[in-house]
Order: sequence, then structure tokens, then C-alpha cells
Amino acid sequence: MTARLTSIAIITATMCMAAFARTLVPDTRGVEFLVTDSAAMQADTVAPTATQQLPPFDEKAVTLRGFNKRVADNYETFFVQNNTPFALAGIIVTLQYTDINGTLLHERTIHIPCELLPGKSRQVSIDSFDRQHVFYYYLSGKPRKSATAFRVSARLMGYDITITRP
Repeated sequence: MTARLTSIAIITATMCMAAFARTLVPDTRGVEFLVTDSAAMQADTVAPTATQQLPPFDEKAVTLRGFNKRVADNYETFFVQNNTPFALAGIIVTLQYTDINGTLLHERTIHIPCELLPGKSRQVSIDSFDRQHVFYYYLSGKPRKSATAFRVSARLMGYDITITRP
């Protein structure tokens, strides 16, 4: 019986020590709580200094190319290339849609989530502005049914730099 009580006491003490080593601490990066080890928590509490600054906005940080939208498509697709030395989590772009004569049809600013490592490119899809399926991008090929061709221009408004633990 004594050996059994000793085993129970050792298991209880081990569980209490494990619970103490892993605690919930507030995370100042926007997440309500972060589970971390006590030793790692002390190492991560270094406050940023006044000399640490975000890089300035660079209009050439991201390249957009290969736009496609056929008349029946629900999505617009294109490639996003990260030209920065940072990992990106998303971009903010203003898209202007014009007819072939240059008359503005629609304009919108959209946040596009896309995880991109430095120098990498990936295809993204966004919901089309054309809900009635009456427009097509002029370089996507003329459709069989009657539709209006459009051009699109994009202006980079912002990009989300991802900071990750090494």
C-alpha cells in the first residue's frame, strides 16, 4: 500500500511541475493567449529599441502579372511576385477596370492574403467584380457569347511583412 501511495505522490508532483513549466501568458501581437515554456518566455520579452524600424514602402516590392478572367469565370487570377527580402502574408491592391476606350467601369481596393517567401511567386484568385458574367479580360480571348472586353490596372497600396521566429 505504501508503494502505491508513493507512486501516486510522484505522479501528482510530476503533473504539478509540468503544469507550472507551461503557462498561459498574454501575447502582445494580437493573439489573446500564447502557450510557451517559462524559459522561452523570458528570452522572448526583449522590448524593441528605438533604432528598430519598419522598412519604407516600396512600390516595386510586389510584381503583379498574368491577369486572366474569361466571361464565365467567377474568379480573377494573376501571379504575385515578392521582390522584398521579407516573407509576405498579404498585399493590398487597388484595381481599376476600364473598357477598351478607357472609360472607368469599376474600381476597388482589396486585401489579398498570400504567403510569399522572398523572391517567390504564386498564383492567386480573387472573387470577380463581374457577377453577371458579361465582361472578359481583353487578353483572355474573345468569348462565343456577346460580352464586353475590359482592361485592368493595379496599384500596390500595401503589403504585410511576416515576422516569424527563427
